[in-house]
Amino acid sequence: MDIKRAKQEIEDSIEAYLKKDAYGEYMIPAVRQRPILLMGPPGIGKTQIMEQIARECGIGLVSYTITHHTRQSAIGLPFIREKVYGGRTYSVTEYTMSEIIASVYDKMEETGLAEGILFIDEINCVSETLAPAMLQFLQCKMFGNQKVPEGWIIVAAGNPPEYNKSVREFDTVTLDRIRRIDVEENYGVWREYAYQADIHPAILSYLELRRDYFYRMETTVDGRMFATARGWEDLSEFLKACEAVGKKADREVVHQYIQHWKIAKDFANYLELFAKYKKDYGLEKILEGQYSGDMLEKLKFASFDERLSVVGMILGKLSGLFRDSYLADRYVTKLFDCLKEYKACGSLAEAAGAAAERYENLRRAGQLTREADHMLRQVNDTLDRYQQLLKEERLTAADQAEAAFERVRSEFEKETRKREELLERTGRALDNAFYFMEDAFGDSQEMVSFVTELNTNYYSIQFLKENDCDMYYKYNKRLLVDEQREKLLERMDEAEGMLRE
Repeated sequence: MDIKRAKQEIEDSIEAYLKKDAYGEYMIPAVRQRPILLMGPPGIGKTQIMEQIARECGIGLVSYTITHHTRQSAIGLPFIREKVYGGRTYSVTEYTMSEIIASVYDKMEETGLAEGILFIDEINCVSETLAPAMLQFLQCKMFGNQKVPEGWIIVAAGNPPEYNKSVREFDTVTLDRIRRIDVEENYGVWREYAYQADIHPAILSYLELRRDYFYRMETTVDGRMFATARGWEDLSEFLKACEAVGKKADREVVHQYIQHWKIAKDFANYLELFAKYKKDYGLEKILEGQYSGDMLEKLKFASFDERLSVVGMILGKLSGLFRDSYLADRYVTKLFDCLKEYKACGSLAEAAGAAAERYENLRRAGQLTREADHMLRQVNDTLDRYQQLLKEERLTAADQAEAAFERVRSEFEKETRKREELLERTGRALDNAFYFMEDAFGDSQEMVSFVTELNTNYYSIQFLKENDCDMYYKYNKRLLVDEQREKLLERMDEAEGMLRE
């Protein structure tokens, strides 16, 4: 299955495992809560989805790559203790607490979360001395003589033997005590994620043209060559940083991330073309509704790759606007909630302190994405600015509470207007993009690709839920009709085939 389906399977399992009965006991006893084993090729997001699952389920996460550990760190160190049995004293070997189990308790202390996921990566690549401990861990949920605390679910991940020479096969006894989920790469699923992860538009545009280059694992006379989802995402972060400092990434740099020389060279060449197209077609002007007949004529005779690249550039810019609009809306909504709290308690300092405490608790618990972290910090900074403003204008006395609130509300209205201006600018850019697409491509494959991507991008979906766009509804309706027609023709072909048989 793909990684999106695997993520849902794990979330459903966590919900079932953590369900309690009327007596407060887990409906599925810990001994029957089978560990989940994710098996699949490297670099497809097995590790990354665990952070997403923990955040979405509101539970803790302790993550270890077990190949970095020795038997001593996993099980604990031995020490001698004297015990009395049948009136005689014996020296008995015991073990200190496992570093991994101790980390679970540390996470519980740090976050206040009593339930969570203990994630062990590369579990089938451990050393010979540690292999028996891993089997005990999966079978008995123990490291040495210490159990994983109740409420903590074990999820492990590993690579099939064709990807790693160090892989050890699990025996039937172990396999009969786990839930194995085999995952594989899927470009369509990754593309949905890529919009949320703000993957560089050049990469998205390129992979739309070269889908078979999204994930490659090949063994040649020169050794192993590969391109993975992880590689594309890491390259994306580097490309954005390069642009911020005015640098360019050549094919040698690309190859450091995409370790398949043919794909690296091809993408590096495309990256140069992408920059050229961006300059030649004046992306910013297009979204402002400014483009010439000469530009449309040039596109008319351009290659399919060039036409689709222009569509990709427009989508990339729109995606940034959709994302900014979404985050601005969340920021204003959170800030409004804090002001409602201020109105109820009568103290801005108290409301700001509560907001700061909530942020700190979420941060310590690892429940924040980078975007959510920045947004909440922005809320806290704004509340601090409001407090400073009241001090400067001498509106902190008890008898000035009403005037102080009105002053803060007037400042908040400025934030609301900024959000509305951004939403309007995004809406105009989307309309202008549709006008350009219509003039340049009409009802072509490029328009279908454009609308399809709007239906894939998480942020564009959120924007279109709350903001009308007549052009979008026009073409989306037409796209849905075409899809339904294709499905109907497929069913007719299937029926005709059955009649022939």
